[in-house]
Amino acid sequence: MTDAALIAQYNVALAKESENLTLDPAIVLQGVGAVLRDPAKGVYFGAYEDSQLVGQLLVTYEWSDWRNGNFWWLQSVYVHPEYRSHGVFKSLFVHVLEQARNTPRTCGFRLYVEAHNNKAKAVYDRLGLKNTEYQVLERLFVC
Repeated sequence: MTDAALIAQYNVALAKESENLTLDPAIVLQGVGAVLRDPAKGVYFGAYEDSQLVGQLLVTYEWSDWRNGNFWWLQSVYVHPEYRSHGVFKSLFVHVLEQARNTPRTCGFRLYVEAHNNKAKAVYDRLGLKNTEYQVLERLFVC
């Protein structure tokens, strides 16, 4: 919980950078707090330098009846700009990969990435994440 405000700040920055979307910081902070209080919603993983959070990712879960297991969705992936291209995300990813492999009934990772974010897609490709034949469709509601 001590990092909740910074996680929320990073999420707001991520939305602005990746989708030019302006999020309400108060709502984002409430959402971060909800995850931190309820592990069934997900879990944040953080990378730290001198006790300062410099990178994060959120794992949420999707049950697959086809596989009788969970996919781990990687979300809210953000590395502070001063720490990019220093292996922060790779370190987070490798750690989370190990956690997933050691968690029973975990079938794999999934994530979505903005269609024109070629830099992120190149990083994900180098780490073994590949395009699928699926497209994400959505219908949004006001929360």
